[in-house]
Amino acid sequence: MNSDKNKKFYPGDLSISVVMISLNEAHHLEDVAKNLSGWAKEIFLIDSYSKDDTIDKALELGIHVVQRKFQGFGDQWNFAIENMPIKTDWVMKLDPDERMSDELKDSITQTITKNVDRVDGMVVRRKLWFLGKPIPITQDLLRVWRVGRGAFTDVSVNEHVFLKGTHKLISGELAHLDSANLEHWFDKQNNYSSSEAEIIYENKSLADKPLFFGTSFQRRMWIKKNFRFFPLRYFLFFLYHFIYLKAYRAGKVGFIWSWSRVLVMKLAHYKAYEMELFNRRYNQIHKGPGKPDLRVEQY
Repeated sequence: MNSDKNKKFYPGDLSISVVMISLNEAHHLEDVAKNLSGWAKEIFLIDSYSKDDTIDKALELGIHVVQRKFQGFGDQWNFAIENMPIKTDWVMKLDPDERMSDELKDSITQTITKNVDRVDGMVVRRKLWFLGKPIPITQDLLRVWRVGRGAFTDVSVNEHVFLKGTHKLISGELAHLDSANLEHWFDKQNNYSSSEAEIIYENKSLADKPLFFGTSFQRRMWIKKNFRFFPLRYFLFFLYHFIYLKAYRAGKVGFIWSWSRVLVMKLAHYKAYEMELFNRRYNQIHKGPGKPDLRVEQY
């Protein structure tokens, strides 16, 4: 029994389901299953035709996995929460490269079981890790909500949840491990930059209202909308991450992360220019390189 539990995800008693999406995330699944075992009731994974061993690993671990063509982050997340057989009262959005601290799991458990504040959603504090080292950058993100109370913005990238009801910030940390190595990180960022370029090229809606003096996320959207017109924009973008966000506290790793963010932004702008030059977008953004695995449901 104990040996089996060490190898596979085993459900807890809390009325919460965890939903994830993936593309080539096999290297994360064992750790995330271990992190959630004995706590969450079930894990649902929507895979975008991974080329690695994601499906093999998910089936081995006892994760409920299906495959579906990726058409944008908002679209994929909405499909997950609307079509997976979620039978719990609460749902949590989690990325395969994120790990919950014991304090965070305890906070969610206490809120669900007691809920003295009668909230409908929970905001968690996420901390970034890069090259195996913590970077002093955090985000407060709505990640847990009552089933039926939340829906994602229908955008290609930078999706977030709209909640019907009240929420509160809970204690504990969600560690964002942000890829196993730089090769995997840049593979993911190459896909993200294509989606960003598509937004620029087609003048699509952003994930939130772009306001410089709004929330941190709205300020991020304002920068994204207007950034191409800034003088010295890439140098300023580096300073924003390295100095303003205080990535310098992580030393050389913070420098590499800050400059890598600049490279990704440049790539998005170059791709947008390419689309404008030839008056066409890429055939398929974020396409999974693998083939359907008929052992799991196809959507």
